[in-house]
Amino acid sequence: MTGNDDHVNTRVKLPAWIIDYVLLAAIWGSSFMFMKTATASFGPLPTAAGRVAIAAAFLLLIMLWRGLGRQLLTKWKSLLIVGLLNSGIPFACFAFALLYISTGLSAILNATVPLFGALVAWVWLHDRLTRWRVAGLMIGFMGVTALTLSQAKPGLTNADNLHLTLAVAACLCATLCYGLAASFTKKYLQGLPSLLTATGSQIGASLGLALPAAAAWPNSSPAWDAWLALIVSGVVCTSLAYILYFRLIEAAGPAKALTVTFLIPVFALGYGWAFLDEAVTLTMLGCGAIVLLGTALSSGLLPRKPH
Repeated sequence: MTGNDDHVNTRVKLPAWIIDYVLLAAIWGSSFMFMKTATASFGPLPTAAGRVAIAAAFLLLIMLWRGLGRQLLTKWKSLLIVGLLNSGIPFACFAFALLYISTGLSAILNATVPLFGALVAWVWLHDRLTRWRVAGLMIGFMGVTALTLSQAKPGLTNADNLHLTLAVAACLCATLCYGLAASFTKKYLQGLPSLLTATGSQIGASLGLALPAAAAWPNSSPAWDAWLALIVSGVVCTSLAYILYFRLIEAAGPAKALTVTFLIPVFALGYGWAFLDEAVTLTMLGCGAIVLLGTALSSGLLPRKPH
């Protein structure tokens, strides 16, 4: 065999799941844009409630078709809690934040999910934190602080700065809820089929948000583009995204599936720039890189152990 043949045979082959990986990041990256459009007409609580209700109806049909309805009833209390933590509260928080900050900034803050996941697991489940992971937590929070301060410009009014602070706090509250939901699921819902957890959580979130959303429903009829954005966020960005995510976990494993969080801000920044005329600054990108580095370290993705 010649040297040229060896060169041909060592060609890098992409894994089969890479298409699902990129597609999932693209879909979840677009969810911020659709939620921003819907929130402008519906308001935060109705937007969040509409998204989870649409997703619940879509996933429920699939779940019943696969004969998992009986299992749903046995775990309804735990699923209600995880639904509020994993969908209801976070979606409402992000919808509120998108009234005052860009989709790109929201997506960068959303990338701290593994960071909060590691912190919650350490406190609640007593997961071990190495020196690298502790350093990652510190770097990640420093990045979030720098990112927030970079948005507080001298020309902003006190009200604008207050809204900015509340919006960032809402995003971090959402990511903290995601971290709590991950540990809660590991502790109380271990072994359940992924489709059952996804469907039950969306139903739980729908029930939890129903009354607050009804009280906050807008007096005037929302615009048609807001309805379209809400439907897309429910069917595509939640239901189909969940299906892709669980398929990715089966094909690539949970550790690789988790890293999709790092690709989401890339798409969100691009969508915001292309469709919403949002500015993408070097400072935002730099602070975002610090956040991603801290998150990668705190979640154990870096440094990689030698084989």
